[in-house]
Amino acid sequence: MHRLLRTFTALTAVAAFGLAAGCSSGPGSGDSGWSGKKEAVPPTGAKAARHSFWVDPQSAAARQVRQWEEEGRTQDAEALKRIAEQPMAEWPAGDDPAPDIREATAGAAREGRTAVLVAYNIPHRDCGRHSAGGAPDAGYYRQWLGSFAAAIGDSPALVILEPDAIPHIVDGCTPGQYHEQRYQLLSEAIQRLKRQPRVKVYLDAGNPGWITDAHKLTEPLRRANVDAADGFSLNVSNFQSDERTTAYGRTLSAAIGGKHFVMDTSRNGRGPLAGDRQDAWCNPPGRGLGTPPTDKTGDPLLDAYLWIKRPGDSDGPCRGGPAAGQWWPDYALGLVRNAKA
Repeated sequence: MHRLLRTFTALTAVAAFGLAAGCSSGPGSGDSGWSGKKEAVPPTGAKAARHSFWVDPQSAAARQVRQWEEEGRTQDAEALKRIAEQPMAEWPAGDDPAPDIREATAGAAREGRTAVLVAYNIPHRDCGRHSAGGAPDAGYYRQWLGSFAAAIGDSPALVILEPDAIPHIVDGCTPGQYHEQRYQLLSEAIQRLKRQPRVKVYLDAGNPGWITDAHKLTEPLRRANVDAADGFSLNVSNFQSDERTTAYGRTLSAAIGGKHFVMDTSRNGRGPLAGDRQDAWCNPPGRGLGTPPTDKTGDPLLDAYLWIKRPGDSDGPCRGGPAAGQWWPDYALGLVRNAKA
């Protein structure tokens, strides 16, 4: 399962995790900067979606639009605006997340918007596959997550916490000797992030094409302290349809006390690649953009459609793609051309 990766540099001294008993503000506290009201789903299309999220003017897609305009590729540039003009999640660096987070929250503050951030640095990440890496040990992770949270400050932010970390426990990919540590780190991370007064935290729970029985996630999510989070995230970097993901989310929500959820719709406009292929998630051909980001979903349990995976970033060196997390303009154009109508 690919995630956007940054080049790791030298170990940077960062703020301590600072977990103190009773410091968690608890789920739903504070002003997140977005309403959470569930209105009718807006028409699809880049400019039709209504949302409260920040659009990065320096995203890879935005820079590509400007380059193609300068080169006279006006048709392609116009098409790519369907990605560039949408809010996408920021995946801060694994050495020092603070600069990326400060840039995103400052940009969002100037526009009265909410930054969408992904914390993706858990030890033993991705079971050593395309997105292998993560913090070298628990102590480093606590420091990194503390710096992540501190950089948000009082700004409104929506945080997706550790894509794949729980599902990789459930499917057995993460060795058993690391499970207890992972539960503890996730629990502490939720508590630390919730000390920031305007942060919403969603613990990742995979997708319905992966752990097909949602009830298998119930106990692991509880052990990771999902009760203290605002909810869980689904379909990150995957292609499951809105309908299937929503039904799965409702089932899982009912099993864990009615928790809300968000879903990644960045590339699910055509659903998953047909067939039970092991690499169906990795740069599959013929996929398209899905429902544009919005916090007006019309569903009382579904807090937002989000573009968590940044459309056009490669899943890894498969099907002719560049390394995981690298911008791939040709694939981005394909997503636009096959976008959900």
